[in-house]
Amino acid sequence: MRVTGGVKRGERLLDLEDRRIRPMRAAVRSALFNILRELVAGSRFLDLFAGTGSVGIEALSRGAEECTFVDHLPEAARLIKMNLAKLGLTSRAKVYQLDALEAIARFERRGKGFDLIFIGPPYGQGLAAEALERLDGSSIVALDGLVITEVFKKEEFRERYGELLLVDKRRYGDNLLLFFKHG
Repeated sequence: MRVTGGVKRGERLLDLEDRRIRPMRAAVRSALFNILRELVAGSRFLDLFAGTGSVGIEALSRGAEECTFVDHLPEAARLIKMNLAKLGLTSRAKVYQLDALEAIARFERRGKGFDLIFIGPPYGQGLAAEALERLDGSSIVALDGLVITEVFKKEEFRERYGELLLVDKRRYGDNLLLFFKHG
């Protein structure tokens, strides 16, 4: 698994053989960041259900000002920290070993906000929809912020989660990227 663009393009990321961690395929990650191209530089990025950290690391490589990584698995948090150290990105990142839904509430209490929020949970457990419901009306989503989730193509989603409106949808094989904004 390698970084697909930006200043760390081509750098290899460490990975785990843990089946609970499903890294985003490089082709989908590259497509996502081609879509987000103009929005990433200088952004505050949140990688929920971060796993290997490949999405947030990609954001940092492509110019995000900072990235916050959240995953409840201790192995994932350790792996993300190792990847950040390996690539020299530790100073622009924070890693939390927390439940993603609990993290949303914690960041809200602390007045933390993000321009781009990526939700990449395990497939088929309803966690993406649950995270979108929690983010509805949450102050952690910047007013002009974008919330993106990657799900399995057969998962059901609504066009609206309260204030969050589906504004784009892209399919890449079995992967579906959904883009939500305040609307």
